[in-house]
Amino acid sequence: MAASHDYRGYLRDSVDLEATQHHRFHPVQSSETTYRPLLIGTLAIMGLLQVASSVAILLHLTGYLQEVDLSTAPQRPIEEMHTEPIMDALQGTPKTKRCKNRCKIPKDSVPSAHLPIRAKHEYPKGKPDTVTIEWDNNQGDLHCMTYNKGKLFIEEPGYYYVYAKTCFRYYYDADEVSNVDFSNLQLIQYIYHDIRTQNTRVRLMKTGSTGQWNNRSYNMYCAQQGRGVRLDQGDALSVNVSNAWLLDLDTEGTYFGVIKLAN
Repeated sequence: MAASHDYRGYLRDSVDLEATQHHRFHPVQSSETTYRPLLIGTLAIMGLLQVASSVAILLHLTGYLQEVDLSTAPQRPIEEMHTEPIMDALQGTPKTKRCKNRCKIPKDSVPSAHLPIRAKHEYPKGKPDTVTIEWDNNQGDLHCMTYNKGKLFIEEPGYYYVYAKTCFRYYYDADEVSNVDFSNLQLIQYIYHDIRTQNTRVRLMKTGSTGQWNNRSYNMYCAQQGRGVRLDQGDALSVNVSNAWLLDLDTEGTYFGVIKLAN
């Protein structure tokens, strides 16, 4: 009986041992089953990230190539825009702009002119004929333009605004001028454009009035006009008036000018 009990004990111990071994290896199978989906998910995420990065690189390279194509299209203006500041820095001199006739104007300036009337110039009294006004270029401002005998000459082509103002005044004295009809006195202002390429003269503007000055001791009238016009190199501008002997010689009352607005 003792041997029988021992044998059962041995059998019981063997069964218990197998159960213990079974429980010992069961967690390993459960862990393997848990980690497998995690590993598959990780690999899937890494694959998606790799695809996304490849697409991003491709898009970046495509945009860069398009940018290079666009930036290299206007090659000449870009070279000029970057070259000029470099040359100015090397030379160490202020930026100047050259016209075709070698004139120089400051960087922030534009071709322009403003001329007052020449105060010491006399016109024949009592003559109603139209004459060209003489301007004082020594007292005026000229930028990339020249003046000669009442005419402004354009050196840089473009679209300009042209203006002029003339004032007439007279102290009436019946004994001074007896052959002038002051009851029908025409005071007209013209602005002319000499076109060099066509060798012709055209009238740009006209204004004026008929004054009746015979019954007043002091009389004054001013005419002013302006407009935009396209001008080429070598074109000329001038101002003509009738009865120039009545012009007001004050520089703030009678003047002539032009300024460039655009190319």
